[in-house]
Amino acid sequence: MRVLLLGSGGREHAFAWKIAQSPKLSKLFIAPGNPATALLGENVAISATDFEALKEFSLRERIDMIVVGPEDPLVKGIYDYFTTNKETKHIAVIGPSKLGATLEGSKDFAKAFMTRHGVPTAAYRSFTKETLAQAYLFLETLKAPYVLKADGLAAGKGVLIISNLQEAKDELAKMFDGKFGAAGNTVVIEEFLKGIECSVFVLTDGKSYKILPEAKDYKRIGEGDTGLNTGGMGAVSPVPFADAEFMEKVRTRIVEPTVNGFHKDEIAYKGFVFIGLMNDGGEPSVIEYNVRMGDPETEVVLPRLDADILDLFEGVANGTLSEKSFGIKKEAAVTVVCVSGGYPEDYGKGFPISLPETAESIVFHAGTTLKEGTLVTSGGRVLTVTSLGATKEEALKKSYATIEGISFDKMYFRRDIGQDL
Repeated sequence: MRVLLLGSGGREHAFAWKIAQSPKLSKLFIAPGNPATALLGENVAISATDFEALKEFSLRERIDMIVVGPEDPLVKGIYDYFTTNKETKHIAVIGPSKLGATLEGSKDFAKAFMTRHGVPTAAYRSFTKETLAQAYLFLETLKAPYVLKADGLAAGKGVLIISNLQEAKDELAKMFDGKFGAAGNTVVIEEFLKGIECSVFVLTDGKSYKILPEAKDYKRIGEGDTGLNTGGMGAVSPVPFADAEFMEKVRTRIVEPTVNGFHKDEIAYKGFVFIGLMNDGGEPSVIEYNVRMGDPETEVVLPRLDADILDLFEGVANGTLSEKSFGIKKEAAVTVVCVSGGYPEDYGKGFPISLPETAESIVFHAGTTLKEGTLVTSGGRVLTVTSLGATKEEALKKSYATIEGISFDKMYFRRDIGQDL
C-alpha cells in the first residue's frame, strides 16, 4: 500500500513509526511531516488542509490510503472531499466525515448527540452573546467549580474551570468578546464532573469497533496538576483504575451507544473516536469526544498495540473491522513531554537540540525543524520521550534517564507524570 499520513507533530511521528513496521506498506509519505518522520518515509511540503494540493499529489503518487492525524482537516471535510470526488473516491480516508468531525468541531453538537443517544455526560446548556443574561442566571444555579467550554476548536485551550462565580461570569463575557476567537461565539456551560480522568480510544468502520489501549494524560503545565492548560505534558498506559469491570461499563454505556448513534444519525464514520472520560467512583461519564487520536496519548497507545496497523486500517476502509484482531502488550508505556520555556504562553523558537546517541526510549518529535542542517525547536511541545517497561515505574525511569541526555535552551518537563496513579 502507498500511504499518505497528514500532520507534523508527535502523534504523526508515532503513526509513521507504527505504519513503517507494516509488511503491507510499500511507500509512506507524510504531509508536511517533521525531521524525524523523514527517516521513516518521504516528507511532502503540503499543508494538511490544502485539499486541492493533496488531491493532485495523491493522484500523481497513486496513493491508496490517507491517514489523517490532526482534527483540522477532518473538521474542514477532507473525508467528504476525497470520497465524493470521482477521481479520488477509490482512495481510503481514515477519519470521519465532516458531520462526524462536528463531534469535536462543536461542543454543543457533541453534547446534543450524547443526550440523544443516552451517553452519560454532565448536565449542560449552550449560550451566545445575545443570551448572556440567561447564562449568568444558569451559572447561579450551579455549584462551584464552573465549567465554560468554547463551542469550536480552540487548540485544546478553550475549556475553563473556575471556582469563583464572579470570575466565571467575567471570563464568560471575555469569551463572548473574542478571547478564543470565533470558537467562543457559542459557549457550553456544564456542571463539574468530579473524579479522575482517563481517555479511551476506539477504532470504528461505522458499524463495528475495536477498543484500543486506554491512557491518562497530564494537561497542566505545573507539577501536581497546577498552572495553565497545555496540549499535554505526558501520558501513561495502562490506567490502573480502568479494570475489566470499569471498561465493560465504558463499552456498554458509552462505546456501543456512540457507534450505534453514528448509524442511527447516518453519520459516515471510519476512523478514531477519542473518548475523554471521568471516573467518579467507578462510574464513567463522557467529558468530550475527539475525532482523532490524542497527543501525547498516541505516543503510549501505539507502542502497546500488538498489530499491523495497516491491516486494521484496511478493515476500517472496507467495513471488515469485525474480522480483524490485535493484541495489547502487557508492558506499561509512559511518555514525558519536553517543552519550550514559557509554553503554553510566549516562548522562543530556533534553539539547537542535543539528543543522546543511544537511549532505551523512543524520542518522538513534536515541534522540531532543521535549520541549515541543525535540529532546532519550532514549537511549544518539542519532544515526547516514550518508554516501555514491566511496570509504569520502570518505564518512567527509562524516560527520565533519556531526558537527562536531551538539551535545548530553557527546556522544561514535568517530573511527576504518573505519580498520582
